[in-house]
Amino acid sequence: MIKKIVSHLGVYFLCILSLFPLSVLYVFADGVYVLLYRVFGYRRKVVRENLINALPDKTIEEIKVIEKRFYKYLSSLIFEIIKMNSISREEIEKRFIFRNKEQVQAYLDRGESILICSAHYGNWEWGTLGIGLNFKADHYPIYKPLSNHIFDEWFKRVRSRFGNKLIAMRQTLRALQESKGKPSMFSFGNDQAPSKGDSHYWTTFMHQQTSVQLGIEKIAKKTNQPIFYFRVNYVKRGYYTVDCIPLCLNPAKTADYEITEMHPHMLEDIINNEPAYWLWSHRRWKYKPDISSIADRP
Repeated sequence: MIKKIVSHLGVYFLCILSLFPLSVLYVFADGVYVLLYRVFGYRRKVVRENLINALPDKTIEEIKVIEKRFYKYLSSLIFEIIKMNSISREEIEKRFIFRNKEQVQAYLDRGESILICSAHYGNWEWGTLGIGLNFKADHYPIYKPLSNHIFDEWFKRVRSRFGNKLIAMRQTLRALQESKGKPSMFSFGNDQAPSKGDSHYWTTFMHQQTSVQLGIEKIAKKTNQPIFYFRVNYVKRGYYTVDCIPLCLNPAKTADYEITEMHPHMLEDIINNEPAYWLWSHRRWKYKPDISSIADRP
């Protein structure tokens, strides 16, 4: 009961906080950066280890610079996500600009559906809102529900603004079946570590053996829906662009695991170009492969 009350109060506080303009929220973010990085050292060990292992060509001084930039960005990102509760359609359209989107819309205009692959790079949450605003089709972001039901319901409501239809990961196939016959977009954030029991594949990503989810490849090969990679670019604080890049336009003709090799290496290029804006605090490499899982791989 107490946990439920605290959760409701937390959601109420987030709703009030979201009413402040971003200029004020960024002042709060500067203070949170000091707390996260310098006072509490939030997941600093995880972040430092991830950076060192993923960027072996960097010196320790270069790693520290990237680390600080990451924490400064993470602090801003927290408040940008809070702002989603009240941000206007006009502000999202001004701050999150989609480039070369005509090819995507051409598929949708012909009544065809597409799959979107992206990652936890830049403000992926604003990207979800932006897709709902920029494309004329039903958009189904695939997400993993939070364990706290009250906060999960708040996030679902916030993410569903501007026409998005959130789908829990385990309901993806049902939603695909229900959306047949009309143009749709299913978007996948494919850079999180799969659970041990989930179907996955091992590849080399950022110089480390990394498990990758197979869901988007399985769906793409079954439906032959083209895959576009939505590459988020950080422009400056609170401003982003997205490049809509064709990743695989004829999935049915690909070899097994070919698609699953494509998107991690697209992300790898993005991270190597601007490493500070990926979610380094995530324990991406917490699972290690069995030798047999690699030896038996086609």
